[in-house]
Amino acid sequence: MPVTHTNTPAPLASTTPWQDKMQVWLPKLILSPTIVVTLICVYGFVIWTGLLSFTKSRFLPQFDFVGWRQYERLLNNDRWITACENLLIFGGLFIAICLLIGVLLAIFLDQKIQQEGMIRTIYLYPMALSFIVTGTAWKWILNPGLGLENLVHQMGFTDFKFDWLVNSDMAVYTLVIAAVWQSSGFVMALFLAGLRGIDSSIINAAQIDGASKPRIYWSIILPCLRPVFFSAIIILSHLAIKSFDLVTALTSGGPGYSSDLPALFMYSHSFTRGQMGLGAASAIMMLAGILAILVPYLYSELRGKRNA
Repeated sequence: MPVTHTNTPAPLASTTPWQDKMQVWLPKLILSPTIVVTLICVYGFVIWTGLLSFTKSRFLPQFDFVGWRQYERLLNNDRWITACENLLIFGGLFIAICLLIGVLLAIFLDQKIQQEGMIRTIYLYPMALSFIVTGTAWKWILNPGLGLENLVHQMGFTDFKFDWLVNSDMAVYTLVIAAVWQSSGFVMALFLAGLRGIDSSIINAAQIDGASKPRIYWSIILPCLRPVFFSAIIILSHLAIKSFDLVTALTSGGPGYSSDLPALFMYSHSFTRGQMGLGAASAIMMLAGILAILVPYLYSELRGKRNA
């Protein structure tokens, strides 16, 4: 009689209780140092800064609580008011121009043009630089005696004038120029990824119905990119509020305090002027500004998922 062979799977090796415990606890043990460092160095220092903002700390922490006095001083400080006004100008223009340029560049690259990879790399390259490098480079470019104005004068156009860097009324706009140059490529990458994720059948159906390409982008594609708009606004707002290195390298807050921003105000009062309590209060106000943008966004996202 023929002998039949059946392939029976080998029995799984039984694990010991110790091995079962290790499988449960090993990931937690590996992640625990990172969690502890994050809790201490991020959330712990945020709480510590909040406590300092209610004290009269100067060069060193002093835990003599004075209530809301530091916040009252902050709101009555002319330099802080100027810094907040500059932030509204800088942040508003920075976000709006970056969104406009980013969307247009993404639509341009979405047309399946030749050498798309090379062009995309050129647009993204400024984001690889630090804001210190960007600020230093644009400081040379915008310097009336060394940069653009001097170059145009050498070409024979001696009436040309571009002295925004040393003009107290225009200095804040030089920050916008440098920041937009660096961040527009990143916004383009966000929108290009969003465009590539849209179902092409929707576009084909609109084309069959006779819709023009500008109409398709305006009425169909851009509304589908609403989450990308929200994400880009959140990221750009965060960059604008915490801008310190760009201001330091490009204008140092000058002339005078005409291009000062809250981050530079916080640093100077905390570490150079011996007003740590006031600097901590300004840091908490900056955190509140970020939360005022982030919390409604997170709420809308969570609410949308819950309704879905």
